Amino acid sequence: MGAHPVGVAGRDLWWKNAIVYCLDVETYADADGDGVGDFPGLIDRLDHIATLGATCIWLMPFQPSPNRDDGYDITDHFGVQPAYGSLGDVVVLIREAHARGLRVIIDLVVNHTSDRHPWFRGARASRNSPFRDFYVWRDEPGPEPTDGTVFPDAEDSVWAWDERAGQYYLHHFYSHQPDLDIAHPTVRDEIAKIAGFWLELGVDGFRVDAVPYLFEYDGANDTEADLSPQDLIRWIRSFVSRRRGDAVLLGEVNLPPDRLAEYFGGGQGDQMHQLFDFPLMQATWLALARCDAEPIRAALRAAPDIPPDCQWATFLRNHDELTLDQLTDTEREEVFAAFAPDPDMRLFGRGIRRRLPSMFGGDEARTRMAYSLLFALRGTPVLFYGEEIGMGEQLGIPGRLSVRTPMQWTSGRNGGFSDAPTRRLTRPLVDGRFGPLAVNVADQWRDPDSMLSWMERMIHIRRDCPEIGCGALELLDVGVSAVLACLMVDGGQRVLTVHNIGAEPCAVRPRLDDASRAIDLLGRIDLAVESGQCEIVLGPYDYRWYRVMPA
Repeated sequence: MGAHPVGVAGRDLWWKNAIVYCLDVETYADADGDGVGDFPGLIDRLDHIATLGATCIWLMPFQPSPNRDDGYDITDHFGVQPAYGSLGDVVVLIREAHARGLRVIIDLVVNHTSDRHPWFRGARASRNSPFRDFYVWRDEPGPEPTDGTVFPDAEDSVWAWDERAGQYYLHHFYSHQPDLDIAHPTVRDEIAKIAGFWLELGVDGFRVDAVPYLFEYDGANDTEADLSPQDLIRWIRSFVSRRRGDAVLLGEVNLPPDRLAEYFGGGQGDQMHQLFDFPLMQATWLALARCDAEPIRAALRAAPDIPPDCQWATFLRNHDELTLDQLTDTEREEVFAAFAPDPDMRLFGRGIRRRLPSMFGGDEARTRMAYSLLFALRGTPVLFYGEEIGMGEQLGIPGRLSVRTPMQWTSGRNGGFSDAPTRRLTRPLVDGRFGPLAVNVADQWRDPDSMLSWMERMIHIRRDCPEIGCGALELLDVGVSAVLACLMVDGGQRVLTVHNIGAEPCAVRPRLDDASRAIDLLGRIDLAVESGQCEIVLGPYDYRWYRVMPA
């Protein structure tokens, strides 16, 4: 029952079967006791990530920043926030991660800078400044996006007046994050320097922030207006690939299915290597709210075909609000009613600022089924730190930061995150039933039935099923709407996963032609296949994984 061999060519596409683990250095582990997470603390915890079975660490921004947007407002793309450590610490981290078989990718945030960045300070000083054209300026405000601002709670326009510059500047995010004009050749040269610098230090690729917003200029001081967004993405891809052939570009592109193919490069596959599957994520939450798998089936059918050297990145939760912007108003209200009944649990009228276990009311069976489903869906699974132990959120923290709380290592002081006085912690801890007294790594590591032990087993099962990352998906009709049955096929290898999204028990008989038996990968009961069929009995929120053996 060994895994299908990937082959030499497939190993270059390491990210197709990676297990990505996203973390924020600031909230992961504090080694020097100042209340702020740092690189030495993260280095001390690398064994936890490696033992869990993750194969790639995604680091949220750690560069110098005023931290008005949790580090996404960068003032120096070549440095490290002093409280987190030094460039030397980053090099040690990358070396130690690689020694454990862990790849490292970092955020590439080049849609905008902080308004305290030296480029913007120079740009606003004079219209003759060499940095003026790094940003998008107008004497009068330009057109507004038809779908409104990204942060409607804080901004009512994408144009902000700068008194010193005497002009308006473009900002698709917060007004303290002016947009760069990536069409300007000098700006592109600087982006190449940024990417090349971190590749030279050993990172294995980039999660590219806010990809669609990189190229929205509205005709304002575009020096190369004939360049299409796809030309610019190809340029980034070409540069990164020249510097390091197996580096990955993982794009944040929250668009409907019919727009996603162009960001892969269409049939050429020469733009983003991976895209987060936002439509599938949102459909999954609608399915979970309805206890009906049909929205997931519909999303899988609607997804565009992608080139063989490209991949989806699947997730249930990330570091932002759980956005539901692609659902209809009625569908969104269904999800809100099921998982965020209190308005304080919602954000921007489109998302939820809770973590998965609390959304399920601590229902362990439902939580495990949902994560099993994540690992079973075609693509590369992405986890947010703390998901492996079932952490909750701290709604007392405003906005999206409610899910970015300190990692809970022990039941002791400050959850083992820091020895600093509690008042000095970078962010408050989760309290109540999901706080460190009840949910922490140390206690779960000793418990074979814990969420952490379960997650480790599931990750290793997923890693033994490369068909899910490399194969073709077949949706099997089993006659029960609550049940999602997926057959992943890669050559002669087949993996069958079956998930009951609903709360009612049921039995299904998936069709498995040319099969003799199904080996239960969860260590339960193997199934005989007779005349192409077998019966699978499922309890509420139940799931099964099988390797299908040929006749």
